[in-house]
Amino acid sequence: MDAFNDVLVGLISFFEVIMLVLVVGGGLFLVFYSRLVPYRYFRHAIGITAGKYDDPNDPGEVSHLQALSAAVAATVGLGNISGVAIAIYRGGPGVVFWIWMTALIGMSIKFYSCSLAIMYRDSDKDGKLQGGPMYYITQGMGAKAKPLAQFFCIAGLVGFLGVFTVNQFTQTFWNVVNPNETIADLGEFNWKLIVGIVLSVITSFVIFGGLKKIANVASTIVPFMVILYFLAVVFIMATNLEEIVPAFKLIFSEAFNLKTAIEGGFWGLIMLGVRRAVFSNEAGLGSAPMFHGQSKTKEPVQEGLVAMLGPFIDTIIVCTLTAIVILLSGAYLEAQNDGILMTLIAFEKTLFGYGDILLMVIVAAFALSTLFTYSYYGVKCLSFLTNPKIGKWFNIYYIASITFAAIAPVAVVINLIDLAYALMCIPNMIAVLYLAPKVNKEMALYFGKAIEPINKKLN
Repeated sequence: MDAFNDVLVGLISFFEVIMLVLVVGGGLFLVFYSRLVPYRYFRHAIGITAGKYDDPNDPGEVSHLQALSAAVAATVGLGNISGVAIAIYRGGPGVVFWIWMTALIGMSIKFYSCSLAIMYRDSDKDGKLQGGPMYYITQGMGAKAKPLAQFFCIAGLVGFLGVFTVNQFTQTFWNVVNPNETIADLGEFNWKLIVGIVLSVITSFVIFGGLKKIANVASTIVPFMVILYFLAVVFIMATNLEEIVPAFKLIFSEAFNLKTAIEGGFWGLIMLGVRRAVFSNEAGLGSAPMFHGQSKTKEPVQEGLVAMLGPFIDTIIVCTLTAIVILLSGAYLEAQNDGILMTLIAFEKTLFGYGDILLMVIVAAFALSTLFTYSYYGVKCLSFLTNPKIGKWFNIYYIASITFAAIAPVAVVINLIDLAYALMCIPNMIAVLYLAPKVNKEMALYFGKAIEPINKKLN
């Protein structure tokens, strides 16, 4: 396993540089290329999500809200609770600043990629309407770009496994419940195996029901888990008011600390922030366009605006809440390993010794919602490579990977997913940048002709 991990580390060091250039450099280009127009219509995006402009006769399978909920269900999860802890553990408080910067850029990437998901929808071999990177690559860039779409899908067969979520939930369960003491002495390996099997069974009940069942479950779980987590963190902050400002000061001062001792110094600090932000909100990854491409709408720009809310919710809000709790509690100075333990320490210290139990309940909701939604992405990748009938077999492979992830070392899981994400970002961002002028034309049409009546409704 150590040799396999060393190979992963070597590959990541090469491909993550390309990912950095495409996500940060390409994202910044999109921010300025859009002239900040999408950001100016943030309020309008909320109105679209709330269903003010829904037309039941529009093509698609799910509403704007269901698409956003399903996409956010895949991103608001362990990446926001454990991923932030991992980033702070490896890079210190300053890494949070670079997570923010990547998220703001990611909003623009989500706008462009999810607009393209509607613009270039296509029917699969079963005649069902589909959207996502593989379709806007082949439909927008032409048949010559099909190998790029296939490369994305092959990487997705690994990247869209729920292994990180399972691994971190298992670690949470082990640290909080301590089953050897509370139930029976079966050994850590056996208990993790049991947790993996239970998660596999629960997940199978939902994912074999298809997109609509996943979307319905996600739109129920996501609001509940976000609100519960938000209330818990607000309470912690309210009872530690004097520590909030110093925590923010620490983030800003350490963000530009050239002496920060992490992988590769200052460059490593930025890279770590980008890597964890991409893991958190999946901007540039190409996952969200798969859900947003199924929305009932004829307006690509509307769906792009809705998708733009994703990085704001899961990174600007949820990741910041996690980071502040970790910093004001001092947990980042106590954790001895790489993972969710740091967040568990923070919650336990600040919620009268019972916060770790509450966090485990929240993590369970985060984990399940993420597991439900990720399977859909993998099915779409395998379906594109083969056909929808074979694509459904991804769920069998997916369920098996859950059990494996429960017992695998955390470093192997993190590196495996980071590599897959970098490989997926490359073809997706190439396509998004290539097709950006097409989105700008749609944007000019939408905001130029449609925004006046919309403004009247909003006012």
